[in-house]
Amino acid sequence: MRSPSEGPRRDDRGSATVWAVACSALISLACLAVLALAQVVEVRHRAAGAADLAALAGADRALAGPERACALAGEVAGAQGARVVRCAVDGAWGEVVDLTAEVRAGPYRVRVRSRAGPPAAAVR
Repeated sequence: MRSPSEGPRRDDRGSATVWAVACSALISLACLAVLALAQVVEVRHRAAGAADLAALAGADRALAGPERACALAGEVAGAQGARVVRCAVDGAWGEVVDLTAEVRAGPYRVRVRSRAGPPAAAVR
């Protein structure tokens, strides 16, 4: 037993709990950051797939006219959970579709550009 003349007792009792809580909070924040980054990557891949499919569908109908090509591209993008932001048909015979698709998921909005057409015409 301590005598009153020794003064207040100073020890680190309970400090491990504080350190454990602080470390757990930091690890949780790091995990949340990784999950947010993974969600952004997933949305970007989904947008790229939707843009590619929409551009291919539009290129398939490009010879029928830009309106029909872009309308079909919009339908395909909509089926993939995206929307066409910009659609243009160009090329020597109007066979290349150049479009931008947008996908939203939560607070994230991703835009991706895609081109489709014959191999020689699509490369620029």
